[in-house]
Amino acid sequence: MKVSTEWLSDYISLDGVNVEELAEQITRSGIEIDSIENRNQGVSNVVVGFVKSKEKHPDADKLNICVVDAGQGEELQIVCGAKNVAAGQKVPVALVGAKLPGGLEIKKAKLRGVLSQGMICSAKELGLNDKLLPKEQQEGILVLPEDVEIGTPITELLGLDDQVLDFDLTPNRSDCLSMIGAAYEVGAILSREVKLPQSELASTGVLAKERIQVKIDAPDLCSRYAVRYIADVKIGPSPLWMQNRLMAAGIRPISNIVDITNYVMLEYGQPLHAFDADKIAGGTLGVRQAKAGEKLVTLDGQERELEAGALLIVDGEDRPVALAGVMGGLDTEVTDQTVNIVLESAKFAGSSVRRTSRSLGLRSEASQRFEKEVDPASVIPALNRAAALMAAYAGGHVAEGIVEIVHQEPEEKVVSLSLQKLNDYLGTNISSLEAKAILGRLRFECAGSEEVIEVRVPTRRGDITRDVDLIEEVARLYGYDNIEATMIEGVTTVGGYTKPQALRRTIRQLLTHGGWQEVMGYSFIREGASAKFPQLAEGDREIRLAMPMSEDRSVLRGSLLPGMIDIAVYNRNRKQDNLALFEIGSIFRTNEEKLTKQPNELPVLSLLLTGDRAEKRWNAPAEKVDFFDLKGALESLFEYLGVADKMTYEADGPQGFHPGRSASIFLNGTTGKERIGTLGQLHPELQRELDLDDTYVAELLLEPLYRNAGEAYVYQELPRYPAMQRDIAVVVNSDVEAGALIDVIREKAGELLESVEVFDVFTGAKLGEGKKSVALSLVYRHMERTLTDEEVAAVHDQVVEGLSQTFAAELRK
Repeated sequence: MKVSTEWLSDYISLDGVNVEELAEQITRSGIEIDSIENRNQGVSNVVVGFVKSKEKHPDADKLNICVVDAGQGEELQIVCGAKNVAAGQKVPVALVGAKLPGGLEIKKAKLRGVLSQGMICSAKELGLNDKLLPKEQQEGILVLPEDVEIGTPITELLGLDDQVLDFDLTPNRSDCLSMIGAAYEVGAILSREVKLPQSELASTGVLAKERIQVKIDAPDLCSRYAVRYIADVKIGPSPLWMQNRLMAAGIRPISNIVDITNYVMLEYGQPLHAFDADKIAGGTLGVRQAKAGEKLVTLDGQERELEAGALLIVDGEDRPVALAGVMGGLDTEVTDQTVNIVLESAKFAGSSVRRTSRSLGLRSEASQRFEKEVDPASVIPALNRAAALMAAYAGGHVAEGIVEIVHQEPEEKVVSLSLQKLNDYLGTNISSLEAKAILGRLRFECAGSEEVIEVRVPTRRGDITRDVDLIEEVARLYGYDNIEATMIEGVTTVGGYTKPQALRRTIRQLLTHGGWQEVMGYSFIREGASAKFPQLAEGDREIRLAMPMSEDRSVLRGSLLPGMIDIAVYNRNRKQDNLALFEIGSIFRTNEEKLTKQPNELPVLSLLLTGDRAEKRWNAPAEKVDFFDLKGALESLFEYLGVADKMTYEADGPQGFHPGRSASIFLNGTTGKERIGTLGQLHPELQRELDLDDTYVAELLLEPLYRNAGEAYVYQELPRYPAMQRDIAVVVNSDVEAGALIDVIREKAGELLESVEVFDVFTGAKLGEGKKSVALSLVYRHMERTLTDEEVAAVHDQVVEGLSQTFAAELRK
């Protein structure tokens, strides 16, 4: 909220107040001031001038020679190149010696041989934001109203001596989304009185209820709806002082009627809307919820399809004319031809406005205030204030009476505050009288005893609902710096990581120490990207963003792999071919066609490996990474986490992966056997499409690892007795997995088997079609004695027999 100090001084005296010091006091009281903007960007010695005549420059087609009366006692000759300059205009004139933003100093000069004694200025040359000016003033020189006095300093006329405070409001402080709310806050800080604007309306004899009727069909979403009827308005520009204040607040002036509604919204925090009364069918305005498929063309010219349940304003023919609390409709817009106005002020439910605004991707100053629940007691004062301004500055005749329906009157809450609790919480010794005085500065009425204060909270402070809220108000106005520091007492809890946090850090450290680099990808990816890879969790619907930053960032990711692959492509295009990358992040899944609740967010680990395992050297060629490098990294991780004995791999060919070089990862854990991930080489067609070398990726869910990872490390003593090693090579069918062979070996060898590893796989014509040779190294050891050859031979024979019976394996000679 941008708060003009010049405007603020209408409600509270700022005499003797330094703006920088005030900003510091406001910040220390709980509302941070982001910046202080000085509207004067370096303008001096610029006054209002009157263009008495204009002639073409004799030697330049695009220049004009103007004779200007700037109230200096003599006429000035100024050469001007603006297309819109004309005799009879009042314009800003920079006199000789004037200074403009950017350090420009005006001097006498000759332009194509003609003397120029100053400069006629545009808005941009005066340091104004021309985007906030009326459209007709955005090009060429700034043309001023005809009734301004010649010689008036332009800084005074355009309010450039103003300073604007930018309030950075937290969601609970919606009361300061208005100038009056800001005045109450500043008044409490400075202990000064607040003066509210007075609205005086002359009776016209015409009854408003004879011109307009209202009805509410959704009382739970609209507790109050009130309108006034203003006849015979004359559309034109708003007064310059009002335009200056709107521009200081960051709002572009449009016309007197629209500007007045915006001005009062900023003043009271109560959004208003003006309808062209002659365009309202049946002379009736109603409030109801939208039906599915209804459409409305809003003031920005966009046709919007409405969700069922959106709150609408409709006319007597039940035709939508506005989105309640968000934006008006184009059909009932106030235009230059408008004569009669219906002015609306209402209390709409913030939840309804928020839902409509979010579903349409449409936010406005009005919706921002309704979403945060405006003061319900401002509905009528704001309506009367705007009507009075329209009578004064648009020549309107305000019909007598307000037409309204009220389903709920605003009520002030009474909150009890224990003085003992107040001082216990703050560590202070504040008296009852002092606490009442502080709350009184906020215009809270206080009563009650010395021990318990009964506080009546104004409706503008909807954030005050409990005694602790009042304690906060007392603390911030008492001054946090005035509260003495005290030692912390009581039982403390030693902080620590949760198991998932600790495991994520463990995984991160293990991988980085192993030479992998961590990356962080976007949570948003292009539509359809996740569908190229197998699903790790239930829910196969992409979750599209309501307002995506681009088409490439339009859906929540359902897999980390698309982002990892994009990173690999990005690096390869910059000659970084050897990559070992990992990411720990979340994926998002849902089964709902239309989201009614938050999607499932699942933590996932993803890895990508491509390029050379070892670079080319003078005595050795380069070695490319392969499937087993990636599998080995995962096995090391599982071993470190204490789940290696629970993991199994099954050959697989899921979508997006090489049909012969991929596998699914299963965990036999506390909930039984479950698929937790996939690893393998990207499909060759995808690699060619992306111009990648052989690239290997893995993705696995982390929650099963969280549940099954060991709580503590188990240490074993070093073996005291020697081991015996036996190697075996068996010929089996090519579809037999090495993991299956190892499972049978472990079963048959029993507890004497310490380890078993595959050290060679061979295929060839000598073995026969559909056959392969798998060589394995078996290590036998007993922890309490030395094994004999006979013991090992007996166990080894059982292993060979078991392989023969299970897989028809033959020993390779």
